[in-house]
Amino acid sequence: MNSKLAIVTGGARGIGRGCAHALAEKGFDIAIVDLLVPEMQRTQAEIVAMGRRVEIYEADVSDFARAQAVVGDIHAAFGRIDFLLNNAGKANPKGILEITEDEFDRTIAINLKSCFNYIKAVAPIMLAQEAGGRIVSMSSLNALSGGVTSAVSKHSYAAAKAGILGLTRSLAKEFGPKIPINALCPGVIKTELGNALTRAREPELVKGIALNRLGSPQDVAQMVVFLATSEPCFLTGQHYVIDGFQWSC
Repeated sequence: MNSKLAIVTGGARGIGRGCAHALAEKGFDIAIVDLLVPEMQRTQAEIVAMGRRVEIYEADVSDFARAQAVVGDIHAAFGRIDFLLNNAGKANPKGILEITEDEFDRTIAINLKSCFNYIKAVAPIMLAQEAGGRIVSMSSLNALSGGVTSAVSKHSYAAAKAGILGLTRSLAKEFGPKIPINALCPGVIKTELGNALTRAREPELVKGIALNRLGSPQDVAQMVVFLATSEPCFLTGQHYVIDGFQWSC
């Protein structure tokens, strides 16, 4: 594991930061792609202190040309790309009567098109590597349930996250057997961004979760690490729900 490289989009904070830490603990060097430079620098310093190499790349993940350039720079710097975590995302709480066309397009671009952008960029590299590579994309419980009362789960966000599931299943057929590709569907996860949205509703939300708590970035990171490192790997084209059995929200 000493020379393996993982790309984490949206790795500056929240779930992405937790996953970057967990991957580094398993021996991966890390490339973080995000727009939040101070937060990326904080995460970089934390992981460097763990003894791993980390490079950060400022980029809007919805920009196709920028994705090609960033992945090219990462490959040049590390010589390989073994794992891609498409984690970058953005909520949009507006309903169909309030949202504008531009807002809808932006939600789709950040959450769904970004996955296409970075998969398109890393796929040729992974396919050319003898060991191939692995990909995980962050969908959402709302891809399965549709928009509910949570502030992040209105229709545009749910539609984008559902698109990730279709993309994952289709690409599993294209990439097999060299690149296992899967998706995760987290429920309510406590993060820096999510705290502001869920703090007031936490007691209500917890009542509808069988494990009687909200999730943490570490809960998601455990599954990311499993899909990135499990040997042998007979899992591809799947989605995994990480929600503590969230039966009501």
